[in-house]
Amino acid sequence: MMKSVIKRGLDFLFALSLIAALSPVLFILYLLVTLKLGKPAVFSQDRPGKDNRIFTLYKFRSMTNAKDQNGALLPDSARLTSFGKLLRKTSLDELPELFNILKGDMSFVGPRPLLVQYLPRYSTRQARRHEVRPGLTGWAQVNGRNAISWEEKFELDVWYVDHWTLWLDLKIIFKTLAVVFDRTGISAEGEATMSEFMGNTERDS
Repeated sequence: MMKSVIKRGLDFLFALSLIAALSPVLFILYLLVTLKLGKPAVFSQDRPGKDNRIFTLYKFRSMTNAKDQNGALLPDSARLTSFGKLLRKTSLDELPELFNILKGDMSFVGPRPLLVQYLPRYSTRQARRHEVRPGLTGWAQVNGRNAISWEEKFELDVWYVDHWTLWLDLKIIFKTLAVVFDRTGISAEGEATMSEFMGNTERDS
């Protein structure tokens, strides 16, 4: 589809331009994260993308590797430092995802890439979120972010898949800037970010 080709071309050009323009910022953040949180400064994790294809997501680390006496990682809330919270509030931890966009793993706009273990937990309808490339931001992120339920998020993701246009993407990007500056919906109540999605009672709903 021509719209998809245009979107991919714009993603590539804008990602390349932003990486070049923000290279000093990326370098400074890399040094700060290394200094405050240790190495590696960039967190990488497998995530499912379009058509469930697995890719490696890149983000700046926002948590330490602190472990309990048994060697197990402490809960996210215990490992998230004040510096890490600042990275998340400003969404600066997401900047390395520009390289994912450049590679074609992601788009600027689309459903956020979640954990691989969530794949079998989606209902048939919710799984449709993987019909498009995941995004740096998305319709769910500008309509509640982590302050809404998983079910609401996925419904917004599917709505985006069904109603996507280049103009909608532009609207989401402008709304994202407002959300980032307002720093709203960063975490669910009582959580460092968002509680784990455990699946649906009716799997094919």
